[in-house]
Amino acid sequence: MALKIGDKAPDFKLLGVDNKTYSLDSFKDKKIVTVMFICVHCPYVRAWEPRFLQIQKDYADKGVTLVGITSNDPVKFPEDSFENTAKWAKEKGYNFPYLYDEDQSVARAYGAERTPEVFVFDEERILRYHGRIDDNHEDPTKVKHHYLRDALDAILAGKPVPIAETQPAGCTIKWK
Repeated sequence: MALKIGDKAPDFKLLGVDNKTYSLDSFKDKKIVTVMFICVHCPYVRAWEPRFLQIQKDYADKGVTLVGITSNDPVKFPEDSFENTAKWAKEKGYNFPYLYDEDQSVARAYGAERTPEVFVFDEERILRYHGRIDDNHEDPTKVKHHYLRDALDAILAGKPVPIAETQPAGCTIKWK
């Protein structure tokens, strides 16, 4: 079952594609931590990828970090192996930590079901937004609702998130 708005972020200890180990405490200096379940093979992730890389670039100086987590079974989807994920992140210039949830325990703790699926936590690590990045993965010029940006802006301004939950759209997480 997915986390609910107001829930505390479950902690984790995961290896990043940079071979460093990360936990929630690794981001204690950040005002907002956005956990995104993503992967290499999913066409939805690939469509949204330039936008979430831009979001990290636009919000980094405001105390915001994205944290990508891949949880797919690499046996069924070799594109999502640790090695391929690391190679992809380097090629695409990922500007945030990209972590590997080998035993899928973090995806289960968060109740994630899709890639991409976004969980935005405030400074107290309380869930303030859950769902999709925006309302059009296919064409960035046709986006009417920038859900993730709106959530980040509201939290940074100390205001309630205008739309706190949207239905994630994307590929299903590939469970073992």
